[in-house]
Amino acid sequence: MTRKRRRLIFVGIGMAALAGATALVLSALNDTLVYFLTPAELKAKPELAGRHVRIGGLVEKGSVRRDGSTVHFTVTDLTASLPVTYTGILPDLFREGQGVVAEGRVDGAGVFEASEVLAKHDENYMPKEVADALKKSGHWKDEYGQK
Repeated sequence: MTRKRRRLIFVGIGMAALAGATALVLSALNDTLVYFLTPAELKAKPELAGRHVRIGGLVEKGSVRRDGSTVHFTVTDLTASLPVTYTGILPDLFREGQGVVAEGRVDGAGVFEASEVLAKHDENYMPKEVADALKKSGHWKDEYGQK
């Protein structure tokens, strides 16, 4: 075997190892990636059903219903609404008409089963992603947060 052929084989093996390592890293990142979506975006992407995602929006007024330790409420981006179920203790600042971010999965019935719920921390704060989504949808108002 000539030197040139040996060098070519080593370069080929190195490139194959690099491609394999890249594929493993991308696969691991895809498993840990959590999308942030509004209810309208989530309804437009049914392929994300069952996948771990975050949704953000406002808690619809009149939608909060408690059933023991389970809370049922609706999150809206003022374009679409999504029913949410959460079992656990809600943040003290959670209430109707306020910004909220919920993390969890959409079940087969189209209900978002939250594993974690985060509420805004004062009257001027709204998660950046929620504010950007409201601005993008054209429903941004000064009372939702700072411009």
